Amino acid sequence: MISNLLSKYVWLAETIYSANGITFAEINQKWLDNDLSEGINLSKRTFQKWKIAIEELFGLIIDCERKNGYRFVIRNKEDLHPDNLTGWLFRTLTLSSKLERYKSLGSYILLEDIFVKEDLLTTILEAIRNNTTLLITYKSFYRDEATSFEVEPYCLKIFQQRWYLIAKSSGFETPRIYALDRIVHLQPTGNPFTYPKDFSPARFFASSYGVIVDETIEAENIELKIGASQVPYLRSLPLHHSQQEVEQTEKYTIFRLRMAPTFDFEQQILSLGEYVEVLSPLWFRERMVHRIEKMMKQYK
Repeated sequence: MISNLLSKYVWLAETIYSANGITFAEINQKWLDNDLSEGINLSKRTFQKWKIAIEELFGLIIDCERKNGYRFVIRNKEDLHPDNLTGWLFRTLTLSSKLERYKSLGSYILLEDIFVKEDLLTTILEAIRNNTTLLITYKSFYRDEATSFEVEPYCLKIFQQRWYLIAKSSGFETPRIYALDRIVHLQPTGNPFTYPKDFSPARFFASSYGVIVDETIEAENIELKIGASQVPYLRSLPLHHSQQEVEQTEKYTIFRLRMAPTFDFEQQILSLGEYVEVLSPLWFRERMVHRIEKMMKQYK
């Protein structure tokens, strides 16, 4: 349960962020219109305390622009981008704060279950922060027995309701991806390692759809012809950050993406059924044709 005071911090930060420039009087009026206020004005002293707390908790800096009519703004609002950890945490807290007011409607709100073991996350995060290795026992879905080995943890990623650890293990030149739900046992070793200066988690996955990074598949332009009924869905939730619209008609829209068409991307394309057609590259189009032909055989 999110605390009442934390809810107020989240409310203030969200109010300033959403307004993109707001005076103290406007903030106070919005405060009075909110149930959190209980009809009591927001004092300037309390406002200043909350400003300091917001910076300490979220790293968000609230400035007053005197030349803009003494309006308050979040100076580093780029930190609230959805792909940024601060942004993700802030939006999670914002949603939690709002939903808490509707706890009585809990049976009317259906949520997705994301597999997570807090002790695993804590152990991994501590190892990443301290640059120490981990001894993991891992049971892949494709192997009959679990294996144990030491890894250098680089980063974590969430994809389709699962957490993944990206780590370097002996015997491999590049980092590997390990699903946390397949880790049977995890133990910190205390052994130090040097985090590679040239490794960037964002750059590592830049050309990927999800968590598959296949060195044999290079990033290239992919063009998809999407039926009109599905276009709004792809506009509101792009398949990839490189997604662009290159042609629009009443019946379809052609999207272009610059990425590596890995297996998880293939599965996403297949999930769109008859509403998508791969136009290019030719080899990927032919691969999808092969997949569809095999599916047709299953139903004959």
